[in-house]
This record gives sequence, C-alpha cells and structure tokens, in this order.
Amino acid sequence: MQRRIPAVYMRGGTSKGVIFHENHLPKDPIVRDRVILAAYGSPDPGKRQIDGMGGAISVTSKAAVVAPAGDSQNDIVYLFGQVSIDRPIVDYKGTCGNIAAAVAAFAVDEGMVKATEPVTTVRIFQKNSGKQIIAEVPVKGGFYDEEGDYLVDGIPGTGGRITIRQVNPGGSVTGKLFPTGNVVDRLDVPGMGKIRMTVIDVGNPWVLVPAADLGLRGTEIEEIEKSEKIRADLEAIRSRAAVLTGFAATPEEATRASQAVPKIGFISGPQSYDSLKGTRIEAGAIDLTVRVMSMGTLHKTMAVSCPMAIAGAAAIEGTTVYQLIDAAAGSRRELKIGHPGGIFDVQATVAREGGGLVLKEASYGRTARRLMEGYVLVPEKFFL
Repeated sequence: MQRRIPAVYMRGGTSKGVIFHENHLPKDPIVRDRVILAAYGSPDPGKRQIDGMGGAISVTSKAAVVAPAGDSQNDIVYLFGQVSIDRPIVDYKGTCGNIAAAVAAFAVDEGMVKATEPVTTVRIFQKNSGKQIIAEVPVKGGFYDEEGDYLVDGIPGTGGRITIRQVNPGGSVTGKLFPTGNVVDRLDVPGMGKIRMTVIDVGNPWVLVPAADLGLRGTEIEEIEKSEKIRADLEAIRSRAAVLTGFAATPEEATRASQAVPKIGFISGPQSYDSLKGTRIEAGAIDLTVRVMSMGTLHKTMAVSCPMAIAGAAAIEGTTVYQLIDAAAGSRRELKIGHPGGIFDVQATVAREGGGLVLKEASYGRTARRLMEGYVLVPEKFFL
C-alpha cells in the first residue's frame, strides 16, 4: 500500500523540488523526514534517486514545507530541506533563495495570500534562519504570471520576475555575519599549507577562498568535474572550516554529516570565459568570477546565498572579496558576478550599527514555474 500526499513540483530560479503543505505531512519530524526521503528516492547508494522525485544532483533534491504564518508580520512560514541523495539525511541547517521564489509563487497560487494585480507582496518567515523574506510576485488572473521577459542565466527562456528581498540576512544560520569573528582567517590544511578564507554567513555560511591560493585560475568548469584532486582539496578546506565554525567536531564528521553547510566557493577577479551555454562572458561585464561547490559537486550556476554573501563581503574592508574586487565596484549597491551559467546580478546594503557592520538587505530577481501538481506516493512502511 502507498499513501498519497498532495504536493506541487516546482522550479524556483535554478533549483527545483517538491513543495508540501505542512499539514499534509506527518507531525513527528523523524517520520516526516523518512517520508520526504522516500518521496525523493533517498538514500540511494547509486546516487540516482531512481525510485523517487529527486533528480540526482543537489539543485534538484530540495524540499519545501509551507504553512500559514499565523502572525501579523508574515503571511507564510517556509521550511527548507536539502535532501541527501545517498544518505538518510534531510539537512535543515541551510536555506535556499532559489526555492524561496517557488514558495512565493506557490503561496499566491494556493490562495495563502490575497492576490492583487499587477504585483502581490508575500511576506515569508524563513524557518531555518529565523529571518524574513519579502517577495514581489507578478500576478495575472489571481495567479503568478509566469510569462515575462526576465532572463535568469542557467534557465532556458524567460519568465515573470519575482523580486526577492532578504531582510537582515547576516547570521542566518550561526547568528553572526562573520562566524569566526574575523573578516579573514588563515586555515592550515594538510598538504596545502595556510589557506586564506573569509567565512561569512548570509543565507548560508560561506567559505570564500581566492582561486589563486588553490593554484586555480578561477574560470574552471570542466576541470573541476574531471579532477578528483580539486574536489578533494575543496572538501578538505570546507570540512575544516566546518570544524572552525562549530558544525562538526572533526573534518570527517563534516564530510559525513554536514554536507550542506558551510558551503564553499572560490573567487577571482573579472575574467573572460565561455559559459556552459556557449556564450562568451567578457571580463568587462562582471565584477568578480566565482565557482561554487554544492554537496561535493560543481554548481552549474550559483546558489543564491553565495552572491548575497559576496555582495556583503565586497563592502567590508579586509575580506577576501574586498581584496579582489575593484574599489568602485565594492562601493556600488549592485554587483555582477560571473558563474558557469552566466551572470548573476545582486544588490546589497551594508550599514554600521552599534559599532559593527550589519547587512541590512540583499535582493535579486528569480523566475519560477509550476511543473506538476497532484500527489506524490510513498509506501505505507515509511509512515510507521
């Protein structure tokens, strides 16, 4: 026997996943996670998620659980889960700004907020981080208007722009903008020496390392996918940063049980390169070049929290980003960041408050699309 669970399968930005109403899932979090894992076909030792809805890569193995907020400051509550492909883990330590766009459109389409044309504001309480997200959703006929001319690199075609404003996103997971207390750390990594990094928590904790410190140009794409050494070096850094920030007691534990946070990216100045679409990204069109790892593999575009973290770090003297970026670019509110799929535009506002620096807001545009609606079927044994 199988149980039918109402669900919607959606793309949000450059990610996609299943969105559930909270009241359609088991209340017991252990049983809930068991059900979500089964729905995705996880854990799968073969890393294919062949028996579920997962797409066998991190950006297609994401889940959202949504509920009415029940308070005057927010409309809905959004819980994000990164579903492991080969391990029995749903990781709630991080967040996903791409799926936030899908959740905003979902809230409009499901009647969880009053739809007003041409734009409906959706106030989202992000349960993982305890932060608020303000989404501006284009609406037509009472539903999200997915038709539009906004282009998100990494997605074929255009769509209706959903503007996402993350309010006070600093310290989303750790409670601190700089979890180590430093704008730059030098971490001793066996076989690599001391590696410079900025660990900054915006949406997710990020480890931002200069590509040159890794012996890389910063424009690599295929080289990362083909080189086990590059991936192992990046994981060696990330896992030790996880220990430094308290996510794990040992690097081995971080690799085993804390794959989603902290995340790692390597950065370099603006450079020309060919994107995965085959288009030429010219150095003059971007302020920074970035490559990001997600759950041990190269992200083909970029996790939304990374450009937010970069935009915040760019405005703060001493960070690895600040050291690489043009001074004029760092002082601007908008940055253009080159990634494997193209260019990501992000805006950020940093202010000094109470003797410290505060990231007041980070904003960006995404599109979304409802791909399928109905029921996901899960064998009865996972509810027991």
